[in-house]
Amino acid sequence: MSAPASAASGRPAEIVRPAASAAFAWRPVLLIAGAVGVLLLAVSARYGYHRDELYFRVAGRHLAWGYPDQPPLMPLIARAITAVFGDSLVALRVPAALFAAASVVVAGLTAREMGGRRRAQLLTAGAFAVCPFAVGAGHLFSTATLDLLLSMTIGWLALRWVRTRDQRLLLAAGVVAALALNVKYLAAFLLVALVAGLLVSGPREFLRRPMLAAGALVAAAAAVPGLLWQADHGWPQLDMASAIADNADFGGRPGFIPFQILLTGIFPSWLWIYGLWRTYRSDDLRTFRFVGYAYVLLTVLFLITAGKPYYVSGLWAALWAAGAVEIERNGAPRGFGWLVSVPVYAITAVTTVLLTLPVYPVKQLAGTPQPGVNADSAETVGWPRFAAQVAQVHGSLPPDERSKATIVVSNYGEAGALDRYGPDLGLPRAYSGHNGYWYFGRPADTGGPTIVVGPETVAGASYLGRFWTDVRPVSRVDNGVDLDNQEQGKPIWVCRGQRAPWPELWPRLERLS
Repeated sequence: MSAPASAASGRPAEIVRPAASAAFAWRPVLLIAGAVGVLLLAVSARYGYHRDELYFRVAGRHLAWGYPDQPPLMPLIARAITAVFGDSLVALRVPAALFAAASVVVAGLTAREMGGRRRAQLLTAGAFAVCPFAVGAGHLFSTATLDLLLSMTIGWLALRWVRTRDQRLLLAAGVVAALALNVKYLAAFLLVALVAGLLVSGPREFLRRPMLAAGALVAAAAAVPGLLWQADHGWPQLDMASAIADNADFGGRPGFIPFQILLTGIFPSWLWIYGLWRTYRSDDLRTFRFVGYAYVLLTVLFLITAGKPYYVSGLWAALWAAGAVEIERNGAPRGFGWLVSVPVYAITAVTTVLLTLPVYPVKQLAGTPQPGVNADSAETVGWPRFAAQVAQVHGSLPPDERSKATIVVSNYGEAGALDRYGPDLGLPRAYSGHNGYWYFGRPADTGGPTIVVGPETVAGASYLGRFWTDVRPVSRVDNGVDLDNQEQGKPIWVCRGQRAPWPELWPRLERLS
């Protein structure tokens, strides 16, 4: 293919506004989105709460402008759900299913904005609908679910602005960004990457539009309360980011790209990789090349900072769409057409369900590959039994000690589980120094013993000995189904002889992870 005349002359090629988009395939896209939503609702009551859901329940009763590990929007939504619909696991997960279904629609709309007709729209919506990360996130009430929808919407609005130059879209993007920044501060990196991509490849006229300033002002104003909270508390979010990087989830830096392939589905991942390549190679997609630049910038940034591979998930739909549009216009490269066939999508859908959703009998879950592939599933099992075991230890104390006993656990999931199930078992409130739970209050100085869950092994006695003189393991957590999760096998201790009052000890128990 010969180079365009402008390129041959050394002048940058002019960004041409794309033609009007095709009609949207509402019916089939909505059918795909509805299927995803119905499936997620059908399994929403299976197993139990995830540790993050238990955390959000409690954080919603301690509303603040910020937390050490997140902005305020998700706890606020959790508070609203429980206030209106009661303390129900299903009620908490209904919004997650709706967010996931809405994301399928946004994926289809993204393909439409890039010039895709019916086939491209269905390929993109279908790729998102069978995406393991999207389906797994849609099962849980988590920051990832809403962050994915809002990030995709920002990308869609950027693409639509490029096509229409409707300045109101810049303000709309600012409003969506305001919400996204109150779900995850990572949304700021996506915004910067999209702006940088537009500055590199054009069109750059958005810089001269008053609506851009208005949208930026809305987004900045929405972020200010959370940033002030962070500043007032010593910027714990930065320490949290460092803890995440040190944890090296998903294989750390070496696993950043390979795990994206697993998270998007081994077969569907080809489509977004092809789309990324074609944003640089196709003249038809030159107008949308900024998406490719944004993805590369985010990838480099998160490789440097040891971010997680799903931090770039907000751009997957646009890259899927780019690949789908190219295939619709020019056909798939020789030997790759089978990757976008109905049988491959169907096989991927079944595999995604088996690896991400609670479809197995809970007693058989440990014998399936799901916990190894999707660790979140293992974290939804065993919480009522955990609370019962702590209650058994509490009930074994002499009556004079039992009335003064306090409970301290090692993470917010355990504390949230005791908050949910403990009152019916006669347990006092549980405390934890983990993340935001540390800010929810410290125990009172009752003079009684402390029931402690964790550290992970009896070797933790030396650590607990810094706070109590008499440290004895009396039980061990067992979920009853031999499932290896964060709680399985942890010792439960009874600690006496507290070395200092709680106001002195509590700062030493603060922990971010």
